[in-house]
Amino acid sequence: MDLEDEDLPVAEAIANLLETARRRREVRGISSGRPAFRLSELRQELLRGRVFEDPARLLARLRRRGLLEEATSGRGDRLYVAPAAEELLGLLHRATLAEPPVPAPTPGPMAPDEAAEIQDMDAAFFVYLRDLLENRREEALEFARGFHLEALLEYTRELFGEDLYLDLALSLLQQYALADVPLLAPNGRTTGTTGFHLALFGPPGTGKSFAIDDLIRGNPKSGVPPHGLPGRNRYCGGITPAQFLRVGSYYRGRTFNFIVPEFNDWFKYRGMVEPLKLVMEQREVKWETTFGTVGPYTFRSYFSVNYNVRVAGGSDYWTTIADPNFAALEDRMLLRFHLMTRDRFRAVEESAQRLELGEIDFSLAERIRDHLTLVYAIQTRHPLVSRWNLRPVALSRRLYDRLGEVSQKALARTEHPKFSPRLKGRAVKLAAAGALVGYFAHEEEKGALPVGRAEEELARRFYAEEIEAREGRRFGSA
Repeated sequence: MDLEDEDLPVAEAIANLLETARRRREVRGISSGRPAFRLSELRQELLRGRVFEDPARLLARLRRRGLLEEATSGRGDRLYVAPAAEELLGLLHRATLAEPPVPAPTPGPMAPDEAAEIQDMDAAFFVYLRDLLENRREEALEFARGFHLEALLEYTRELFGEDLYLDLALSLLQQYALADVPLLAPNGRTTGTTGFHLALFGPPGTGKSFAIDDLIRGNPKSGVPPHGLPGRNRYCGGITPAQFLRVGSYYRGRTFNFIVPEFNDWFKYRGMVEPLKLVMEQREVKWETTFGTVGPYTFRSYFSVNYNVRVAGGSDYWTTIADPNFAALEDRMLLRFHLMTRDRFRAVEESAQRLELGEIDFSLAERIRDHLTLVYAIQTRHPLVSRWNLRPVALSRRLYDRLGEVSQKALARTEHPKFSPRLKGRAVKLAAAGALVGYFAHEEEKGALPVGRAEEELARRFYAEEIEAREGRRFGSA
């Protein structure tokens, strides 16, 4: 049965519900009977994926084919039963995946069951949000009304000091940005979304892994509690880019964050630069090998990655940033440069010592995570928080003027700039992510969230420092 393009997200949602129902029966030891789902469950699944198509047409077609039977549950809700679940699941999977995943072209472990991985992450987010609303709602809202970008920056500064705090803040702000909230121009036209890829670049030992992974997912071994979104961060340590391209098709229409600890290895993998560029641009991906074809599919998720480079007197560093493959990374991600300077070494050493001695106070970790989860749920229209409205971020001419002053100063220093014009766009997204932190601080206001002075200053600082890094000015080699 051929499906229209608009039916594909509905087909994927039905497949997810049937798989979940089947696994529940297996856990309970039920061998007879037929998997089923309620219409209300389907609508909630579609809302979680930000799919707004009416499922009635596809449900009617499946009923006519005898693949679904309709009944009425005790709650008056429509119940859909699959009399031939395996046949229906096979049809839905063939329709939603243009080509089935193929074996990797290089030796290595097979890709995990990514559909089950996604369902586990969805369940983790749902359980956390429900627990928050049932047990910590008033406390969370009281904290949220006084929380904004300045408070987030101050918290990360208190944790790890002036030399390290900005990396932690960038990682947390990317978590807010995952809601992919619309950006509104002064004339009211949507000109983009908040989501961005984040890359930390520099030698090992500069604190990059801590910022993108330990802080976000938590690290029980070192006593670091999770600060990031529950169920929305997919760790990719040990996954090759070939494996990633295979499993990426499962994430069509969904927005997650992929944490990659060694992204430089992905870009060195033969034949991977072009497909990874398409992935980061959220364009249609089709990957052909001698073993078969993966795709086409469109990837809507984001990355937070380490790009490790060993630096000997700075030569390896400058060789790397002159590499056109690296330029492809830089042009498509919000990228933060680092060298292991004397000051940074001392800051990392002192922070590691304080962490090991138990002197770092993560007292706001749960509150920030609750705040982040609430903002994300509201801005992605989760049904459990429907009383609040999605609010886009309003861009202003003033923000662009301030960033323009930075680039004009840089251009006055050289006729051949070493930074991309796209860097300014990354700074804008960073300011917009900062505006999301103030959702409840601006709760009494209506309409779009404003980009204030603090957000402008953060964007300006990031833009100026990253231009200086590309010129060598931050590292004394200009």
